[in-house]
Amino acid sequence: MSMRRHAPATARNREPIAAVLAEALPAHGLVLEVASGSGEHAAFFAERFPDLTWQPSDPDEDSLASIADWCAGLANVLPPLALDAAEAAWPIGAADAILCVNMVHISPWEATLGLMAGAGRLLGAGAPLILYGPYRQRDVPTAESNEAFDVSLRSRNPAWGLRHVEDVSAAAAACGLLLERIVAMPANNLSLVFRRES
Repeated sequence: MSMRRHAPATARNREPIAAVLAEALPAHGLVLEVASGSGEHAAFFAERFPDLTWQPSDPDEDSLASIADWCAGLANVLPPLALDAAEAAWPIGAADAILCVNMVHISPWEATLGLMAGAGRLLGAGAPLILYGPYRQRDVPTAESNEAFDVSLRSRNPAWGLRHVEDVSAAAAACGLLLERIVAMPANNLSLVFRRES
């Protein structure tokens, strides 16, 4: 029986995210994906970037099973790790890049703080942390669709919701990660590329 989950947004956003990754990722090394969800992104990006080793992860057992199913047979994908970004201890000691898609707004703020702390520990000088999702920016109007999405998120869990780029960047800077660029993405999303300080 297939354990695969499907996230409808994956098919729509994977190509634009891949374009950002092509510019931000190293040529070789280990990419840790935090909050891999269904595993569809991990499988797609592993095939797109075969010279990189992919380490998917998620705190949810059903998601881990889905990830393993999607990535079965891919030689450059490691078995998924049970990893909760908010926890102080992670089951991995180093990475050459970290990718996190659509987690920051669908998790408590503590998960973002944990993500930054973990990236600060795992990444070497100049290594990237790449985030993707909907964000707010101060002095930039938020799209009506994102405002409605924020209301929906907070109704499901008051600890969830769209975050300000400036707040995320401040949390990153406190862990030695500097915002390198903001990339406008389809459907009013953004990619944020951070780099570990020297």
